[in-house]
Amino acid sequence: MEGYIEVPSGRLFTKSEGDGPPIVLIHAAIVDHRSWDAVVPGLVAAGYRVIRYDMRGFGRSMALDEDFSDRDDLRAVLDAFGVRQAAAVGNSRGGCVALDAAIETPDRIVAIVGLGTEPRGFEGSTTPIEDELSAEEERLVSAPVPNPDAIADLMVRTWVDGPGQPPDRVSPAIREAVREAARPLYAPGHVAGRRTQLDPPANARLGDLNCPVLAVVGALDMVWMVEAAHRLEEAAPNARAVVWPDVAHLVGMEQPDRLVALIADFLAPLRPWA
Repeated sequence: MEGYIEVPSGRLFTKSEGDGPPIVLIHAAIVDHRSWDAVVPGLVAAGYRVIRYDMRGFGRSMALDEDFSDRDDLRAVLDAFGVRQAAAVGNSRGGCVALDAAIETPDRIVAIVGLGTEPRGFEGSTTPIEDELSAEEERLVSAPVPNPDAIADLMVRTWVDGPGQPPDRVSPAIREAVREAARPLYAPGHVAGRRTQLDPPANARLGDLNCPVLAVVGALDMVWMVEAAHRLEEAAPNARAVVWPDVAHLVGMEQPDRLVALIADFLAPLRPWA
C-alpha cells in the first residue's frame, strides 16, 4: 500500500508493507525511501509491518519554503496508517528525527535503532581527511551556481565509500543509487522547507529517552558518528552501541540482511505493540 498524505505546507509519499508490530523506517539526508529496498523484505518476512516515507523535500515528497516539524511529519505518517506506537529505525538524519520524536512524545515510539546517527546538539571530533571533505562540500554548495553532479559525487565519496576509503569498497549499484537520489537535492530551485528544532536539543535531554535504543555505527563512518553512538550508550538510560568494523554511513544499504537480523533480535523481547 502506497500513497500520499497531506501535511501543513507539504505532502509526504508513504508505503506500508506486511503485517505485525509496526516499524517505521526513516532515511538519511542524501537518499530517500528507496534506500530501504533491501531491508524491507527481511523485516516483512520476520513478521513486521514496515512503514516508510520520503521526508519532506526528498524523493516523491513535496515541501513549501515554510517552517515545519519533522517530528510532526513522523507522527502524521503513523496516524495516517492508524498506528499508535511504532519502533523507529532511522539512518543519520532519520535517526535524529526518531530520537527527537521519542523525547517529545515518548508514548509513540517503543524503541529506536539509530544507524550512523547522533543526537542533535552533539559535537564530536574530526580527522584531517574529514575536514577536507567538509571544506570541499562547503565550496561546492556555496558556489554561485552549484553543480548537482559534483556535489552528489562528493556525497558518495564521503558517506557511501567512507572518508579515505577506495571507490571500489561498495558495489557500483549502491554508489549509483545514492548518486541518483542525492543529485536532485542540490538542483537549482529545490525546496526542502525549514525544519524547526527540538528545544533544548536531544543531546541535552538524553536522560529523558527511556525507550530501548540500539546505536549501530560503521567504523568506516565519520569519527564523530562513532563518538555519537557511544554518547547515546553512556547518556541514555537504556541504550547500547554496536560498531561494525566493515561498513560506513549507509548501514542498511551495505548490510541489509545483517541489519534485519540485528533489528529482529533487538525488538523480539518487546513484541507485540501496535
